[in-house]
Amino acid sequence: MRICAYAVMPNHWHLLLWPECDGELAAFMQRLTITHVRRWQEHRGYAGLGHVYQGRYKAFPIAEDDHLVTVLRYVERNAVRAELVPKAEDWSWSSLPGWLRGDPLLWRGEILVHDEKWLERVNKPLSAGDLQRLRHSVSRGRPFGGEPWTRETAIRLGLESCLRPRGRPRKEKS
Repeated sequence: MRICAYAVMPNHWHLLLWPECDGELAAFMQRLTITHVRRWQEHRGYAGLGHVYQGRYKAFPIAEDDHLVTVLRYVERNAVRAELVPKAEDWSWSSLPGWLRGDPLLWRGEILVHDEKWLERVNKPLSAGDLQRLRHSVSRGRPFGGEPWTRETAIRLGLESCLRPRGRPRKEKS
């Protein structure tokens, strides 16, 4: 599994992962969450005493363009948005300090060009529109990209339902 970015927060975490083949994401997340739950419960003496997570993880495809950069920025500046630190690079439990040190475990892909302005870009808040579209993709499992790419990807992956409005279709007036 290629790990592009992460942020571990006090009550949740974000992972930007890039699986190499079908089924790899589900298997990775199963291993990760089962291992985490077992260690968490064992450490606290709660073994077998209930759930640690509220629900299943949320995943959505991301276009390999500026949309991927937007998600990277969102993940790595999460602690700033939560007002835990003044600058993203101050949060030790994210991929940003590791990326700045040249951590070879972080995979950023060829499309992502990180230059000397990356810190400035990460620390700058996302636009309201980007944040709204990103949150919509998270909540619906909708591919995050330009409209044509989003439609094509949703159809190719069998995710057409995420393109329709939620709820029951309205009855047509006769």
